[in-house]
Amino acid sequence: MKITREEVARIADLARLELKEEKVEKFAFQFSDIIGYMDKMNSLDTSGVEPLYSPSENRSVMREDKAKKDYRRKDLLSSAPDHDEEYLIVPKIL
Repeated sequence: MKITREEVARIADLARLELKEEKVEKFAFQFSDIIGYMDKMNSLDTSGVEPLYSPSENRSVMREDKAKKDYRRKDLLSSAPDHDEEYLIVPKIL
């Protein structure tokens, strides 16, 4: 599929880009190459190929997500600039 200069200019306009004429020509050629390559890829018979999520093994190296209490409220509030013995007090923001 050949991408025309007019199509490139329209795409640039939609993207609010100002392109010089030599760039429009260059992009038209590059877009045509990319679309041609995609057409070639689409013409391949992949009916016997299973979908591949990733070529590498995916293992989670993160720890299990479990709720646990590491600190006491009193210890956390002791370093807060303002609190009411139960909650942090912060400035009101509107």
